[in-house]
Amino acid sequence: METDFLVIGSGIAGLTYALKVARQFPEKKIMIITKAREDETNTKYAQGGVAGVWDESKDSFEKHIEDTLIAGDGLCNVKTVEIVVTEGPTRIKELIEYGARFDKTESGDYSLGREGGHSEHRILHHKDVTGKEMERALLEELQQYSNIEVINHCFVVDLITQHHLGYLVTKSTSNITCFGVYVLNLRTQRIEKILSRITLLATGGCGQAYRTTTNPKIATGDGVAMMYRAKGRIENMEFIQFHPTALFEPGVSPSFLITEAVRGDGGILRNKDEEAFMERYDERKDLAPRDIVARAIDSEMKRTGTEHVYLDCRHMDKDKFIHHFPNIYEKCMSIGIDVMKQMIPVAPAAHYSCGGIKADEFGRTSIINLYACGECASTGLHGANRLASNSLLEAMVFGHRCYLDSVEKISSIEIRRDIPDWNVKGNTDPKEMILITQSLKELQQIMSDYVGIVRTDVRLERASKRLDLLHEETEQLYKSTKVSPQLCELRNLITVGYLIVKGAQFRKESRGLHFNTDHPEKSDLLQNIVL
Repeated sequence: METDFLVIGSGIAGLTYALKVARQFPEKKIMIITKAREDETNTKYAQGGVAGVWDESKDSFEKHIEDTLIAGDGLCNVKTVEIVVTEGPTRIKELIEYGARFDKTESGDYSLGREGGHSEHRILHHKDVTGKEMERALLEELQQYSNIEVINHCFVVDLITQHHLGYLVTKSTSNITCFGVYVLNLRTQRIEKILSRITLLATGGCGQAYRTTTNPKIATGDGVAMMYRAKGRIENMEFIQFHPTALFEPGVSPSFLITEAVRGDGGILRNKDEEAFMERYDERKDLAPRDIVARAIDSEMKRTGTEHVYLDCRHMDKDKFIHHFPNIYEKCMSIGIDVMKQMIPVAPAAHYSCGGIKADEFGRTSIINLYACGECASTGLHGANRLASNSLLEAMVFGHRCYLDSVEKISSIEIRRDIPDWNVKGNTDPKEMILITQSLKELQQIMSDYVGIVRTDVRLERASKRLDLLHEETEQLYKSTKVSPQLCELRNLITVGYLIVKGAQFRKESRGLHFNTDHPEKSDLLQNIVL
C-alpha cells in the first residue's frame, strides 16, 4: 500500500494532523493506522480537561507560561512553552468549531476549572469525560473528508529505513530516512508494508509498563520503541508521571482515574486516620503539582502501612458533584461507595510519559520525513513534570505545527519503492502463551517495585539486570516464532522499561517526577538525558 501522509495513532494528535492535511490537499491520500478501534486511545480516557487562557480579564499567557515552567522544574524548553500557551486557545476554538461541547455556566460562559499547579481557573471541560468528547468531535469531522482512510486492527511492527535496504544504520548516521512501516494485518495475520512520503508517530503513552496504570491496554510505548530500534533519538524517559488519585481497586487494570478536577472543586486528601496531610508537604496543599502530591501520598502510605489514602468529597455539594463528575459518581456507586457519605480510596498510578521521541518546535524528529506529536513525543513542553491538562493542548498545537512543516516539503518527497518484503524469521506459533503473559507480569512488577515514584541506585541496578534477562528471552522468542501483537507489545514495553531505567540511572539528581533517595538534591546542571 502507498499513501502520501501516514498517521500512526488515532488520538487527538494524529486526528488533528490528518484533518488539516486532508483539507489542504484534497487530492492527496491520508492513511490513519490504529491497532484497535479508532476511538480506543489515551485521549478517550482524559477526564479533567484542556488548559488554555480563555478569560484574559483574569488570566494571561504569562501566568500559564509561568505555571508550566514551575511544574517542569527547570527542564522545560521556554520557547516551546510559549508556543503551546499562546497558540493553544486558537486550536481549542477550532475544536469548538468541529462541534466539541465544553461545559458552560448558567450565564452562557464557559465553565473554567482549576487543577493542581494552575494559578487561575483555565481548564475547559466536558463533565468528567473531556477527552472522549474531543475525540468524538474530531472523528465526526473526519467523516467530511473522502481522502482520509482509517485502517483499524493493524499493528505497526517497525519503521522502514535504509537499514532494511542493507545499509549500516547507527545512532551517528546523519541521514536516516523513514520510507514507511511494516504492519501486521490482524485480520490476515500477514506482515505487509505501507510506503509513505511523510509519516507521523502519534502512538500515545506507555503506562502498561507498570502494574498499576490509568492507561488503557493499548498504551504499550510502541512509537518510542520503534523509534529507538530505528536509531532515532529518545529523551527524558525517566520522567513518568504518576497520577496521585486513581481509584484503589486491587487487581483491576487499568485503574479508574479520579480526575484532579475533584480536588480543584474542593476534594481533600486524608490518611487512614482521616487527617488532611497535604499541608505537611506543600503550602498549596491538595492543589500542589502532581509529582509532589504523588510522593506525599506514597510517603503517607509507607508511614501508615496502608495500600491507599482517601479522597474526601463528603462536604461537597451533591448536585454540583453529580453534574460535573457523573462518571466518577456512577463508578463509585457501582462498587458500593456513596461519595457523599464515604471517602474514596485512592492511590497513585502510572499516568503519563513526559519524555519520548525527541522532537523540535515543528514536531520534526532525528529521522528525515518522520514527525512525532502527542504523548509519544518529547517537545520540551513538560520538562520534568507535566502541568495538569496541558497534554491535550500540546497534542493539538503540535498536530497543527507538524502539518505546517510537512505540507511545505511533501512535493519534494518521492515514495521509495525498492523496499523488500518483510523477512519472515520465525514461522511457528509460540507453543505457550504463558511465555509472553508471564514475562509481561514480570516486567510490570519490576517497573512498579524498582522504578516507581521513589527510586534508589540499588533498585535501578536490580531493575536493569532483570530487564536484560527479559530482553534476551523475548528476543529469542521473537526470532523463533510468528510475530503477534502480544509479542510485539511485550518487546516494545521491555524497550521502554530499559529507556526509563537508563534515563533514571544517568540522572544523578532528584528533579520533578524523578526522585532518587541516593541523590535527593537538584543538580546545578540542567540537562536532558538523550538516548
